[in-house]
Amino acid sequence: MCGITGVFAFTEAGRNSLASLHASTDAISSRGPDSQGHYVYDRVGLGHRRLSILDLSCDGNQPMTDAAGRYTIIFNGEIFNFRELRQKLVKKGYTFHSQTDTEVILQLYITEGRGFLKKLNGFFSLAIYDKEEDSLFIARDRMGVKPLLVYRDEDKMLFGSEMKALMALGVPRKLDYAALSHYLQLNYIPGPATIFKGVKKLLPGHYLYIKGEKVVRKAWYRIPYDPKKVAKNKLTYEQQQQKLVELMDESVARRLVADVPLGSFLSGGIDSSVITALAARHTPHLNTFSIGFRDEPFFDETKYANLVAKMHKTNHTVFSLTNQDLYDHIFDVLNYIDEPFADSSALAVYILSKRTREKVTVALSGDGADELFAGYNKHMAEWQVRRGGPKAEAVAGLGILWELLPKSRNSFIGNKVRQFQRFSRGMSSGPKDRYWDWASLASEQDARSLLSAASKRKVGKKLVEKRRKDILQHLRADGDLNEVLLTDMNLVLPYDMNAKVDLMSMANSLEVRSPFLDVNVVNFAFSLPVESKIDAKIKKKIVQDAFRPMLPEELYKRPKHGFEVPLLKWFRNELRPLIEDDLLSDAFIESQGIFDVDAIRRLKVQLFSRNPGDVHARIWALIVFQHWWKKWMM
Repeated sequence: MCGITGVFAFTEAGRNSLASLHASTDAISSRGPDSQGHYVYDRVGLGHRRLSILDLSCDGNQPMTDAAGRYTIIFNGEIFNFRELRQKLVKKGYTFHSQTDTEVILQLYITEGRGFLKKLNGFFSLAIYDKEEDSLFIARDRMGVKPLLVYRDEDKMLFGSEMKALMALGVPRKLDYAALSHYLQLNYIPGPATIFKGVKKLLPGHYLYIKGEKVVRKAWYRIPYDPKKVAKNKLTYEQQQQKLVELMDESVARRLVADVPLGSFLSGGIDSSVITALAARHTPHLNTFSIGFRDEPFFDETKYANLVAKMHKTNHTVFSLTNQDLYDHIFDVLNYIDEPFADSSALAVYILSKRTREKVTVALSGDGADELFAGYNKHMAEWQVRRGGPKAEAVAGLGILWELLPKSRNSFIGNKVRQFQRFSRGMSSGPKDRYWDWASLASEQDARSLLSAASKRKVGKKLVEKRRKDILQHLRADGDLNEVLLTDMNLVLPYDMNAKVDLMSMANSLEVRSPFLDVNVVNFAFSLPVESKIDAKIKKKIVQDAFRPMLPEELYKRPKHGFEVPLLKWFRNELRPLIEDDLLSDAFIESQGIFDVDAIRRLKVQLFSRNPGDVHARIWALIVFQHWWKKWMM
C-alpha cells in the first residue's frame, strides 16, 4: 500500500510542474512512511511513497525500472495472485530481482501490454512510463478500492492518489459547483467529478494511455451483470451457498499474504465475522480488533464481536471509546480530508485504523458485502416497494403522520419513523427518483436552497442532471433489485465506502483488504437471482445462510444497525461555538459568498429545536466543507 503522483508534460510550460514533484510526494507521506522515490526523465516525473508490505528490503522501493532501463513503474496496492503470475513468467525465462508484486506487474506489462490488467487479482492504482515510446499508462482497479485523480490542460497531465498531491503540483483550485450540489445531497462527491473543475477521478476499472498529446481512456472491466444469464443460473440455492463459501475462503486466503503483522477488523456484524471465521481457518490466533462505544450502548456491538473471537480463538483486542475519545479526533479527520467528504462514520474508522496500526500493518475488513448481497435497510425497502401488498400500502398511506412525528437515527422509535417517512415517499416514485432520494441526505431542492444566488448561477443544472443520469443509467422501470445493487457498486461503494476506508486507513499508514471485493466473488454475486439475496424476512440472505455453521447463533438474533457519531450532542454543546461564531456564522457565510445566509440560519434554528430530524447530517456536511475551505482555499 502506497501513494503515487506524477507529471506528463505536453509543452515547455508543463515541465514547470516537475519542480513540484518532491512536494507532491511529501504531501502524501502518511500513505507511505517507509521510503520515497522519484523518477524524472525529459517531460515525465513519477513520485512514490512506500508502505512496505511485501519484500521489506530496498529491492522493493519505487519507482522501479526494468533491467533494460526502458520501463518505469509506480504502484499503489496489492496483487494477491502475483506469485502464480510470477511462476509463469519464471518458466518463460524471466529473472526477478525482488519478491514484490510490483516487479511482476512491470514484467507483465512489458510482455503483454495493456491487456495484462485482466490477469490481476487485487486492488491498485498504477502508472508505467515507456521511455522508448514516450508513453504513459495509468490504471485503476476494478472496484475503485484505490483512488486516482487526474488533471489535464493544454500543457500537462497531472495525477495522484490524493487531491493534496495534485494541489502541491499546482492544479487550479476552482470550485465545481455541480459537484458541490451533489455533495450537499449525498455528503460525498460521485466520480468522475471532484470538488475542483478539471480534476477528475479515474473511474474504477478504467485506464488512460497517453502518447504525445493524445490521451485514450478505456474501460477494461465492468461488472458482468446480465439479467438473461441470471435467469438461466442452474445452481440450486444450496449449491450457490457452497460456491460462495469456496470463493470467499479462497479470497481470504489470498489476502493473508504479507511480510508484516496482519489482523482483521471484527465489528460483531455478520460481514466482519465471516471474514474472521475464514481467516482463522488459515491463521491460528488471528489478531482481531473492534471498537466499543461506552457512552452509546445502542451502537455498541462488542458483545457479539467477543462471541466470534471466542468461537474462533482469535487474539482479540477491544478499543473501548467514550464520546470524548471520538470528539478528540474530529479535527484529525477534518485536517486530513482534502476534498469535502461528510460520512461521519469516517471518525470511527479513523480511530479504529489508528489503534489497529499500533499492533499490525494490514487488516482485513468486511466491506462490500452490503452492496453485493443487499444488506442495507434501503434494499429491504426497495424489495417491499416492488413487491407491494397491504403493509407497504399502509405505511405509505400514513405519510402525513411520519412527516409530523420526531425522527432520529439515535433511537429505535425515532429511526423507525425516519425510515417510514422515506419509504412513504419512495412508494410514489419511480426507480430512479426513489434510488436518488434514498441515497441522499437532502433533496436537490433543499441542497440548492443553501446556495447563494451567485452560486446557483454557477451550478449548471444541465451538468448536474447529466451526472445524475449517468449514475442512474442501470435502473429500469421493469428491472429488479440487482440493478439497484449494481448502482450501489458504481456509486456508494467507490465514492463513499471505499473512499472512507482508504482515506482513514491511509491517514494512519494502515493497509485494509476487503475479501468480499475479490473479482471472483463480485462476478459470482451478480450471477445470482434476487431471491438468493433477500426475502421478506432477511437481508443478505445467502451470506447469512452460507456461513451460519461458522458463526455464533446470537448474531442471527439481533437487529443490524450502523454506527452513528453523536453529532447532535456535540453541535448543541462542544461544537456550538464553531457553528455559531465561526464556520457557520452569518459573518463568515456572507464574506465567503457561497451559501445563502438566511438558509443556513434556518438550518441552525432547526438544529437547536425540539425536532431536529436529520438536520445534523446536513450541518456536518457544511462544517466539513467550511473547514476544508478554510484550510485549502483561503
